[in-house]
Amino acid sequence: MTSAEVEGKSTSTAVTCAHCGLPVPKGLIDPAADEQFCCHGCRTVYDLLRDASLDDFYRVREATGGDAQPVRSTGKRYEAFDSPEFQAQHCRGIAGGHLSIDFRLEGVHCAACLWLVERLPQLLPGVSSTRLQLRDAVARVTWNPADVQLSSIAAMLDRLGYPPHPARNTTASEVHRRAERSQLIRLGVAGACAGNTMLLAIALYAGDFAGIEAEFANLFRYISAGIGIISLVWPGSVFFRGALAALRARSATLDVPIALALAAGGIAGLWNVIAGSGEIYFDSLSVLVFLLLVGRWFQARQQRWADETVGLLNSFTPSTCRVVRDDVMVETTIDSLSAGDVVEVLSGDLVPADGTVVHGNSTLNRSLLTGESQPEPVVVGDLVFAGTQNMGSVLRVRVDVVGEQTRVGRLMELVTEGVREKPPIVQLADRAAGWFVAVVLVLAFATFAWWAATATLGEAVQHTIALLIVACPCALGLATPLTMAVAIGLAARRHVLIKNATALETLAGTGRMLLDKTGTLTRGRPTLVEWIGPDWLKGVVAHAESRSTHPIARALVEAFGDHTIDDSANVPQNVEEQHGSGLRASVAEGELLVGSQRFLLQNSVSISDAELEQIARFEQSGLTTIGIALGGKLAATAALGDQLHSDAQLAVEQLSSSGWKLRIVSGDAAAVVHSVAEQVGLAAEATSAEVSPEDKLALVTDRSDTTVMIGDGVNDAAALAAADVGIAVEGGAEASLAAADIYVAAPGLMPVVELVELAHRTRRTVRRNLCIALAYNVVAVSLAAAGWISPLVAAILMPISSATVITIAMSIHLSGESR
Repeated sequence: MTSAEVEGKSTSTAVTCAHCGLPVPKGLIDPAADEQFCCHGCRTVYDLLRDASLDDFYRVREATGGDAQPVRSTGKRYEAFDSPEFQAQHCRGIAGGHLSIDFRLEGVHCAACLWLVERLPQLLPGVSSTRLQLRDAVARVTWNPADVQLSSIAAMLDRLGYPPHPARNTTASEVHRRAERSQLIRLGVAGACAGNTMLLAIALYAGDFAGIEAEFANLFRYISAGIGIISLVWPGSVFFRGALAALRARSATLDVPIALALAAGGIAGLWNVIAGSGEIYFDSLSVLVFLLLVGRWFQARQQRWADETVGLLNSFTPSTCRVVRDDVMVETTIDSLSAGDVVEVLSGDLVPADGTVVHGNSTLNRSLLTGESQPEPVVVGDLVFAGTQNMGSVLRVRVDVVGEQTRVGRLMELVTEGVREKPPIVQLADRAAGWFVAVVLVLAFATFAWWAATATLGEAVQHTIALLIVACPCALGLATPLTMAVAIGLAARRHVLIKNATALETLAGTGRMLLDKTGTLTRGRPTLVEWIGPDWLKGVVAHAESRSTHPIARALVEAFGDHTIDDSANVPQNVEEQHGSGLRASVAEGELLVGSQRFLLQNSVSISDAELEQIARFEQSGLTTIGIALGGKLAATAALGDQLHSDAQLAVEQLSSSGWKLRIVSGDAAAVVHSVAEQVGLAAEATSAEVSPEDKLALVTDRSDTTVMIGDGVNDAAALAAADVGIAVEGGAEASLAAADIYVAAPGLMPVVELVELAHRTRRTVRRNLCIALAYNVVAVSLAAAGWISPLVAAILMPISSATVITIAMSIHLSGESR
């Protein structure tokens, strides 16, 4: 692309980044370059892929519909990953002297990411293989330590935009994956058996009408019996084992009547095959085993999601840190820290442990831990907590406590306790199983006794078998899991991940709904609210702030990135960021200063009384004020704040009309929280301000009513885990996503409104299915006991009832799609 082409394009349509495809801010366009990039990270990855002949990445991303996202690289060197202590804890030795490690990667979001990560051996000689679990964002890397160091591997992943962290608690995930693989194998075998026995049944039924040679009929009957027995003793064995376990525990679940019906049908079918006459049932039995296992698979998958609540909780804390030892700065692992160590925290880094600032002044972003939307200043002597992010100058912190004793460690323990103590919801079908088994056994005995006394023994056996087959509660067992599965699938298409199906049952009721402010009602990041100053200065500010990682700088670049600099003499030169305060640069108009009021006053900037009053009004409204000075005078003022989601007010109104009592709980100051409440239509009495994570947990554990907690930060994680239903919203901290029952990946609160509506539809459908299943059993058992249903008719009716339940369950999907 020539300079003229770039200039012409920039005046008509947006110039897009050659790597991520996002618009390039006009201040970053280089007319002399062939390709344009929105950031240095995208340029680095583009060059890496081109040099390694991995340009197919872009084709894969386009073919799979991957989202365009800019590269987020930290620039770390990961030297601590090469230490023997780190590798002893996180690495595994394998054959040939190779080592293996599991990394949890940031920034993984689509199939193209998987494709690129698994091409790591082509980018870095010495790496044997890389296998990425896309859902968990966990990559297993195998390498030869004689050829490449682990720090080089980690740095390469970082440069690609996937900063790595050693994955913790992967053993449990491996166990879950093996169990799920076994379930899928059983499901596949059951499906194959069901398909083949149905084909044989079609041939036999056709032979009853059109005629079939006796030897072929017997052959098909024996083959069907063989396949049916495989289905019963292999994939169907889960029901027999479940029934035996229930009987040993002197309890009853649906496994007991299901196993009874399967056993009765199998024994009767095998007897009829050997006898050469009568119905053999194996087609119906195989189909039922398959359908029931489908329902069990959905239930087990939901349970796996629920069991992974704490597996991700440690990933938001750093795995390495910089420690001052013997006046020398060394990079080491977090696990080697002890009380009294002095750690250095660079701008953008996370604080590794709770401690006290001994050198430096800066600002900390505590939103991940406390929920407070504004960064807070820290000076020597202040306490700082693990998990908070340094947004300004370099700090040195004396470590007071580490690991589980830190504040974030105690919060994670509260999360674990909340998940463990959350009361289980017993399925209605299992509650009914006890009396259902008793009634069926009594009716079966009575049917056999009646027909044995009034007719022949053969008729008594036939009618009893028919009763046991039609009494199989397969429809009852499918009613809830399949309906829930359809609802979960519909929610997933709307970018809502439901990890615990029982949460839908709770959301269909009423109670308290506690809303975190930052990131839930608001966007969770600063955006420009008001600008007072000349328009030509906007492009200058965007260019000066373009390389800063500070949230304020990102907000200014986002707001002004499309503004050009009319006079090339005003392109900022010698840009110098004053961490924690602002930046200075040189332009044609003089020295450019961008920063807080304190920063400007410290640099002798002249600010009039009227301008000071305007700044005070902004700050009283909860806004952050940034001043732009030229030549020693204030030239412009930018007011930034955490704005409401556009749908917040409407969503609050609809949730309130659904019967939920809403309350805002936030760590922010009362004035800010009351302002947000007023904007969404809630009274000041329906708010709780300056609330700590422990206070949020106390609010949730007040079990006076059903409680739903909606939040996004680590400070919300314990409350999310302890609530009857925890809902984590888009952009939430990893801990909150792990602790929640439901994750909403779409922005705003309207997805929660749609979720509540889906819960109501799901409950109605479950109840309808249960009523139909029970009605079928009552009618069918009565007819079988009266002798009006033969075993053949019973075998036909059994799958028909299941198909009816499946059809009704799909009605949720159809009604959801029509909305």
